[in-house]
Amino acid sequence: MRALVTGGAGFIGSHLVDQLVRDGHEVCVVDDLSRGSADNLAASLDSENLSLHRVDVCSPEVVALAGQHRPEVVYHLAAQIDVRASVADPLADARANVLGVVNVGEAARLSGARKVVYATSGGSIYGHAETIPTDESEPVQPFSPYAASKFAGETYFDTYRRLHGLECTHLAMANVYGPRQLSLGEAGVVAVFAGAMLDGAPTAIYGDGRNTRDYVHVHDVIAAFIAASGERGSGKRYNVSTGVPTSDRELHSIVAAATGAPDEPAFLPARQGDVRDSVLDWSLIGRELGWKPQIDLVTGIGSVVEHLLSQRDIPLPGPRHRRCDDVSREASGGPIALFVEGDRARQPREPHP
Repeated sequence: MRALVTGGAGFIGSHLVDQLVRDGHEVCVVDDLSRGSADNLAASLDSENLSLHRVDVCSPEVVALAGQHRPEVVYHLAAQIDVRASVADPLADARANVLGVVNVGEAARLSGARKVVYATSGGSIYGHAETIPTDESEPVQPFSPYAASKFAGETYFDTYRRLHGLECTHLAMANVYGPRQLSLGEAGVVAVFAGAMLDGAPTAIYGDGRNTRDYVHVHDVIAAFIAASGERGSGKRYNVSTGVPTSDRELHSIVAAATGAPDEPAFLPARQGDVRDSVLDWSLIGRELGWKPQIDLVTGIGSVVEHLLSQRDIPLPGPRHRRCDDVSREASGGPIALFVEGDRARQPREPHP
């Protein structure tokens, strides 16, 4: 098929593009390269099936490119993703995340696309959820402009479905981590911890270390995007997660073990607006699209460390980790129990029946 991927040079988007190209699809990538990089697409750039366009998601050029490429599926991942930046400048957040959605919706509609698969934020839209793990029936209660803008994107695409017949599926991702994630500034905490530890820099935990999050590996997330590309699931939101709670303090210990660094974080005051617990129930996407997480946290963090070390040209310290690619090849129907010497892997959790 032909596909258009916004944010396709970013962390998650580039992995999706690589998979689509490997599968033989023609892919048009739209990315302003403000956070993404052409380097993330090094494995696919030489393919005749890939074209990369440095274009802002709000630009009329997106509509023009979609008209030229005529994608069957549009994957919309381009976004402003910094919660604190959204609080500081909600107008800039809304421009990228709301007006960008409208522009992509128009591009998809006018080009005759069949479906949009939209990256929403399972880690923020449910706010302080009453039920943990949280399923899709939980009321949406944004606590930041970022969360509000991501939910607004769902509303707009749902409107396009009813008004114009443009199919859409929303993937509410938990905390995604993996290779290529930025380790600077307001990036994912796994990459932040790993990058700091490998550089011998201090690390910090905000609050008492008992906040919990649900960490899902980017390779599993890409499998969810592919699963959502078909005819099923239109007009629905699906949580993409593992269902496994990991506290900030536990995460620090796992990353320290993977890097061989001291497990000695500083503790700083809690940040205003931080959610205490965010763990998502993925049973709906399991039942309806046949997706399930395959990569446990220890193995996944090993892939992050390996990637960061490859950029520094340093050998991987400590025990040899199973590669995430090996997990994908060996998976045959369910989560696999994986072990790193002396450490029990945190397996993805089967959802409640």
